[in-house]
Amino acid sequence: MPHLAQNLADRHAHTSHPTAPNPFVAEGGTSCASKDTGTRVTQVEPPELELSVVMPCLNEAATLETCIVKAIRTLREHNVRGEVLVADNGSTDGCPKIAARSGARVVHIEQKGYGSCLLGGISAARGKYIIMGDADDSYDFTQLMPFLQKLRDGHDLVMGNRFQGGIEPGAMPPLHRYLGNPMLTGIGRLFFRSLAGDFHCGLRGFSKDAVEKMDLRTTGMEFASEMVVKATLQGMKVGEVPTTLSPDGRSRPSHLHSWQDGWRHLRFLLLYSPRWLFLYPGSLLMLAGLAVSSYLLPGPRTVGGVTFDVHTLLYSAAAILLGFQAVTFAVFTNMFAITEGLRPEDPQLNRLFPFITLEAGLVVGTVLVLAGLGASVLAISDWESVSFGPLDPTRTLRLVIPAATALTLGLQIVFTSFFLSVLGMARR
Repeated sequence: MPHLAQNLADRHAHTSHPTAPNPFVAEGGTSCASKDTGTRVTQVEPPELELSVVMPCLNEAATLETCIVKAIRTLREHNVRGEVLVADNGSTDGCPKIAARSGARVVHIEQKGYGSCLLGGISAARGKYIIMGDADDSYDFTQLMPFLQKLRDGHDLVMGNRFQGGIEPGAMPPLHRYLGNPMLTGIGRLFFRSLAGDFHCGLRGFSKDAVEKMDLRTTGMEFASEMVVKATLQGMKVGEVPTTLSPDGRSRPSHLHSWQDGWRHLRFLLLYSPRWLFLYPGSLLMLAGLAVSSYLLPGPRTVGGVTFDVHTLLYSAAAILLGFQAVTFAVFTNMFAITEGLRPEDPQLNRLFPFITLEAGLVVGTVLVLAGLGASVLAISDWESVSFGPLDPTRTLRLVIPAATALTLGLQIVFTSFFLSVLGMARR
């Protein structure tokens, strides 16, 4: 079973049929006779629909009906066989009744969170395609057809872009407009080479098949980023539609918490990019450490009147060790994420596997350990030459620091090689 379906089952989503029939869901099915009474009972089969408009909802009584009416009118005007589905996340202002009265179908999602609410709504949707949009009347549900047309043309995910379509005065706080959204979108584009220009637009469309393949798991606001990232990583066809953003009509405070939810988005982007979180910083740290160590190993160096000696050499050695640990974390994280289905296969990592073997690691690690032991013997010989008395630290540390670094790095490589072999067993 796809993880999406399991996620939604765990959220105990259940459907409440509206009191008024949905004008776009034709009833049909097969009839059978009851063995007990002989009466014929009609078993209604869910009709096949082209489009489900899914609206996550938590206390949107002031704007919900307006959004539903706009969406229904759009479906009617363009002869689209579809439905409007409201995923209610525990509203206390009568939203389920408003939705049912307005002609929408309602599903009740028990687990709190933006992602949880949308996962429940997506699971319950009957359409081949799904367009999701916030129910606060900030998005124009009369402009659904450009999304649907791109989906019909074969796009797996169609993102709205508010920066291309236009943001009306007062529709987005300056912090979000000029810092939060551009920064997080820029990081997402850099980390994942995504072409999406607005990672956090709440109006977007996708096919039901595509969203199930994405295996979405996050339950909070970072759900918006997860969808774009996974679609990109899986090589799906992603398109954009310019979208307007209007001031919302809600009478309650926003559910979005700028710094908390911004951090959740950033944290997700970092956790899903081991290269940028571990590999690139670790490689840079190792190279810098090696360069400084090589520069200072022969003796003290004076640059601009400042003398760098064994104390700087010690820090450069620490940089080498920390950098190596970060690089190994990148490999560990990638292998674990791929094995658990969190990320698709990485072709570049697969090309390295023939060279990253237990035997190769043991050879390299053993050579470094022997080198470290050799340097340690030289340091002890120097100590012996002064009858194990006081030593000149600037001379002795130039042997001891490289010796300790080689010993530590060699043993790390040995242990890392065994651990990678254990992780590799799960991939075979």
